[in-house]
Formats: sequence, C-alpha cells, structure tokens
Amino acid sequence: IKLCRQAGIRVMMITGDNKVTAESIAHQLDLPMGKTITGVELQQMSDEELARQVERVSVFARIEPLHKLRIVNALKSRGHVVAMTGDGVNDAPALKAANIGIAMGITGTDVAKESADMVLADDNFASIVAAVEEGRAIFSRLRSVVFFLLSTNLGELIALILAVAVLGKAPLLAVQIIWVNLVTDTTTAIPLGLEPKSGDELAQPPRHPRVGLLYPGNALRIVFLAALMGVGIFLVFDWAQDHMPLQEARTLAFCTMVTFEWVRAFNARSDERTLLSLGLFSNKILLASIAVAVLLQLAVIYLPSGQRAFQTVPLSLERWGIALATGGALFMVEELRKLVAPRLFSLGKWQPMRANASRKAR
Repeated sequence: IKLCRQAGIRVMMITGDNKVTAESIAHQLDLPMGKTITGVELQQMSDEELARQVERVSVFARIEPLHKLRIVNALKSRGHVVAMTGDGVNDAPALKAANIGIAMGITGTDVAKESADMVLADDNFASIVAAVEEGRAIFSRLRSVVFFLLSTNLGELIALILAVAVLGKAPLLAVQIIWVNLVTDTTTAIPLGLEPKSGDELAQPPRHPRVGLLYPGNALRIVFLAALMGVGIFLVFDWAQDHMPLQEARTLAFCTMVTFEWVRAFNARSDERTLLSLGLFSNKILLASIAVAVLLQLAVIYLPSGQRAFQTVPLSLERWGIALATGGALFMVEELRKLVAPRLFSLGKWQPMRANASRKAR
C-alpha cells in the first residue's frame, strides 16, 4: 500500500462487509485518508454525484455487484486509469469495464478470469505492485532505445549534410554508414533494452495514457545531442581533410562517429541520472557489447580485409585520441547536464502538454 502511494496509485477498498469492519481493516492497512460510503448511500446517488465524490472515498462498504461497475465507471469518467481486482462471478462486469481487470488465479472463478486482463497466479496484491514496477522499467528501456537510435541516426544525417553542403565531400562512404547502422547501432542498442531496474521506478509519477515513447522533452534532447554529434563529426572531418589524405580523413571521421555512438549508449541509460549514480558495471551486457563493437571496429581499421572492404587506413594513437576526445566531450556535456539540470528535458514526460496547460488554467 505504501509503495502504491509512493508510485502515485490510490488504493480503494470495495467490500460487501460491514462499514465498521471495513474501516477497521482500512486503518490497519494504512489506506489513504478518505470517507466511507455504503451501498445504501451509493444507491441514492446519481452517476454524476458519484463521479464528484468518488475521488474523496477510500472505502466502499456493503457494496452490491452492480455498485462495483458504477464505481469503476465513475473513476474512469474522472480520467483515472482504473485497475480492478476481483475473484467472484459478481466481479466480472467491473473487471471487464476497468482499464485493467485483475482476477485471482487461485480463488477466482472461471468467469472472473475470462473477464480480466490479468490473472494473479499467487492471489497476492504485492504481485500487482511488482508488475507496475516491471512495466515502468520496460517502458523506460524502450524510451532509452528510441532515444539512442534516433539521436545517433539524426547526428549522422546532420554530419553528412553539413560536410556535403560546406565542403562538397562526404565524411563517410556508403559502406561505412551501413556498418555504423547495422553493427555499431545493433551491438549497443540491444543491451539498452536489457538495462537493469534503477530502483526508483515506483518513485516516478504515473504516466498519462496519451504520453508515448517520444515526448516533447525527449525530442528536444534528441535534437540537442544529435546537433552536437553532427557538428563534432563535421569539425573533425573539416580539420582532417586539410591535414591528411582524404581516405585517412574519412577513416578518422568514421571512427569519431563510432566513438560517439559508444559514449551515447552510456548517456542513453537514463535521461536524469548520471552514469556514476547508475553504476558503470550495473549493465554488464552493455559493457560486453561495446567491447565487442570496439574489437570489430579495430578489425575494420587494421585488418587488410577490413581495409579493402571499407576503404580505411590504419590510424595512429594520436588520431584515435582525437576521435576519443571528441566523443568524450559530448559524453561529459550530457553527464554535466544531468548533474546540473536533470529535469531539463522532462517536458511532457508524464503528462501531455495540453493536460498540463489545462491544469495550470484551473
């Protein structure tokens, strides 16, 4: 119950028991403070009056089956996402009407299980809380992957457009771009989808159903970091093509772009928490994948077969220092941003923009 309150979930009791009994149990469970309404009182209310009062109620006592359906519909009319638990035949209408119907797997009837969206195998309320936590973690991982893929690909596009428009030369060949998108992106994006839970999932506010993977703040963050990446690659290539042969300049730009993607994977693990707070070794799969990506990149640069296939030349340690320093600079910019202004790109992260505007107006 406490974890639900922390997660922004309000728990209500709907029972057929006596009012005194229900209030006593609600007090022992430390349910949120609120009034108690009996079935007789609810019967005398219109749907509109019930909708006005339902948010101030914590306990419904002496409730009949049809009352449960009215309560669910009243909460939904107030814009709430409603999860209803039940086990009996009389719970089926409310389970079906709720946004998420949750039936008991052990004591639940077949009718309740068929009407529900989810069945608890252990009939334990704590399993619902664990499911909420896991669901939020999965959604966060999906957002990280989307951010990584869009920001890196947009950064590549910006670099190509700038170089062709200003210098008249492409910093990367087509085969090198394919390598970046198929090999580097894949080896780093997949582990982001396996990011361990951070532990603060239930401390985050609930997400509005209309808020998806891509929200305004995330879009701004993508554009911001993609612009830094694109400009960084362009500046490296602009400098390199004046100081070395074109093939070596492209190799350096190629390695710089790959380096950007390596460090961007660490940035993408969270939009608010720094790498130090998450723990460098907490996602071991990501570390292993980046190690594999590094070995593959070295093979492309130093093996004769890789050089012929991708038209690269060996780079000295000094040249690698330029690529790593450029990527490291971008990494530090984003990590410092998280340290100084962690909520800078949180616009629309939990609530849609129109909802925020209407709430401020009220």
